[in-house]
Amino acid sequence: MTTKTVEHSTNKLWLAAIKPPMYSVAIMPILIGTAIAVAETRTLQAGIFSTFVFSAILILAWENLSNDVFDSETGVDVNKHHSLVNLTHNKSLVFWLGNLCLATGLFGIGAIATVQQDPTVVAIILVCCVLGYIYQGPPFRLSYQGWGEILCFFAFGPLAFAAAYYSQTKAWSGTNLAASTIVGISTSLILLCSHFHQVKDDEAVGKRSPIVRMGTARAAQLLPWLCGSLYALTGLFVWLGMFSLWTLLIFGSLPTAIKLCQHVGANHNKPERVSNCKFIAVSLHFWSGIFLGIGFLLPT
Repeated sequence: MTTKTVEHSTNKLWLAAIKPPMYSVAIMPILIGTAIAVAETRTLQAGIFSTFVFSAILILAWENLSNDVFDSETGVDVNKHHSLVNLTHNKSLVFWLGNLCLATGLFGIGAIATVQQDPTVVAIILVCCVLGYIYQGPPFRLSYQGWGEILCFFAFGPLAFAAAYYSQTKAWSGTNLAASTIVGISTSLILLCSHFHQVKDDEAVGKRSPIVRMGTARAAQLLPWLCGSLYALTGLFVWLGMFSLWTLLIFGSLPTAIKLCQHVGANHNKPERVSNCKFIAVSLHFWSGIFLGIGFLLPT
């Protein structure tokens, strides 16, 4: 193997460890929650919006870094070459870098609360952080009991949306809550899909992820129902008059949903082939979120 090939392989591992596409998970609730606020109030507080996006990225970076640290302690990442702990061989560095990201992100959220003279947004985001910790952190490690997708739904769905909307309006919205369920499901889909290829590693350390509990075949059969719920819920909320007709633009992401279901259905028990399904799920989350957000901004 040439030096150039080794460098290319190492670069790919670092890129996989940093997970740039995954940060749409942090950004999308802020984008759509703010879009709904703008649609309802016709005003945008750009400074608060940009501060919130930056802070959300940092807080998600903390969660990703701390999860690598906590997983290194259980041995579940022993075969995960793109774990930052495995790449750096310095668990302490990764841990404290994550804490720095968290502190900086919370400082940004605190700045928003100071401008608003209202601690509500800080309180909501702190609850999100608690959910992020008990997801993997000791002694809770609730993801090892199969609760990860549920925690993910609430943290990146109703809670994140509520904080984003409140940061713009200092109020609450039923429409915003409805939209949060759709994005919460698409976010949980990413986590669900990330386990198809690592069933053996999860089982080896006693991690009872939904894929381990159900088996890959049953989980693959469930996937079309979960993906379909994104479109069914949008149609329901349009019918109820909560969403505008333009939000049906979310159906533009349907080809990605079909691709995800077909790929997992054909390869659910082939780890080397199904390992990329989480990136298809990230694409579904991104495009469904973008189309939904645009739908709220277009004039009715």
